[in-house]
Amino acid sequence: MFERFLAGKTAIVTGSNSGIGLGVAHRLAKAGADIVLNSFTDRDEDHALAQKLAEEHGVNVRYIMADMSKGDDCRALIDKAGRCDILVNNAGIQHVAPIPDFPVAKWDAIIAINLTSAFHTTAAALPVMREAGWGRIVNIASAHGLTASTYKSAYVAAKHGLVGFTKVTALETAREPITCNAICPGYVLTPLVEAQIPDTMKEYDMTREQVIQNVMLERQPSKEFATVEQMGDTAVFLCSDAAAQITGTTISVDGGWTAL
Repeated sequence: MFERFLAGKTAIVTGSNSGIGLGVAHRLAKAGADIVLNSFTDRDEDHALAQKLAEEHGVNVRYIMADMSKGDDCRALIDKAGRCDILVNNAGIQHVAPIPDFPVAKWDAIIAINLTSAFHTTAAALPVMREAGWGRIVNIASAHGLTASTYKSAYVAAKHGLVGFTKVTALETAREPITCNAICPGYVLTPLVEAQIPDTMKEYDMTREQVIQNVMLERQPSKEFATVEQMGDTAVFLCSDAAAQITGTTISVDGGWTAL
């Protein structure tokens, strides 16, 4: 879809050893960017994943462990990378419970990882981007950054906050060659989502297709999952010259969910 117009740029993608983050990293690498993968683990397979990505796309790829629930780790990730032309704030977790029963520790963790981490990484990355004279920040929000669902209070609050933070970042960089936007996915078929299907089939006594259509994609009018490749290509577009005047906004990749 895109030529290697990002050659010479370095992209840091948080929470990127699987799912949407890894999909975005693949597309950015395909467009020529060097990549910094990240998660909270430091396993041989994490570094092997970086090597595989490098070999597949012919770019430099490193894996840097950083716990996105810790502000110091978030900022250290940017420092250790040494360069940050593109920052993709993707790290996120989820927990579902009614508000009176929502565990405080889960609330704190979701806010820290899904929202506060983006503040810390952005605060560390902006001076680096300003020194380089160019930058792109892409925040992976959610359809839940624009609408709400029951039992997801922390996630909805964090994603709404991330959309608001995106707007503020864009305003503070509006007169510079730096943009900040949010992608708002609906349901994306990731390994995590795939793993939820068998248990949901048992819970509701449904077939796989019934679970997908009637439970997971109930609010997604297209009745199709978005893909990690589509998320990645949207991120690549936001890094292109065509998107130079797109800043402070959201792009929904949700099959019409937020059009309802």
